[in-house]
Amino acid sequence: DRTMAVDGTQSVGGGSSTYGSSNAAQQKATLNYDNFLQLLVAQMKNQDPTDPMDASEQMSQLASFSQVEQTIQTNTKLDTLLTSSSLTQASSYVGKYMESADGKTKGTVESVKVYSDGLIATLDNGGKILIQAGISISDSAPTNPSGDDSGSDNT
Repeated sequence: DRTMAVDGTQSVGGGSSTYGSSNAAQQKATLNYDNFLQLLVAQMKNQDPTDPMDASEQMSQLASFSQVEQTIQTNTKLDTLLTSSSLTQASSYVGKYMESADGKTKGTVESVKVYSDGLIATLDNGGKILIQAGISISDSAPTNPSGDDSGSDNT
């Protein structure tokens, strides 16, 4: 029976997938990766010489930790790309005329606030529109000189 005393270790928490958490998750994973290597070295130093550790199991564990670290780095890069894309998208709406999906809120976009799960446009009249499927966007407000609302059918 092999037993070994191990000091407290940090665990990787199930953090949220917001843009700001990637760096913290990467730092935690790096700490845990370093802790894993220290633990592996300690195991090797303190192993029973008559019953040594299985090298293939050690390599498998090391490979798993490497995959986790690479996945976190990939997610960090993806989060950066998504943030950049959201900012570019948000800036393209400023100055455009926008109408909400339900048609109740309309106006010219003065600013756009970027959240981790979407964009909200603030209009010149103070209204706010969640940018989602079904909204209408144009370069300027529609003009109807005849007063005819050809977009609706009142029959």
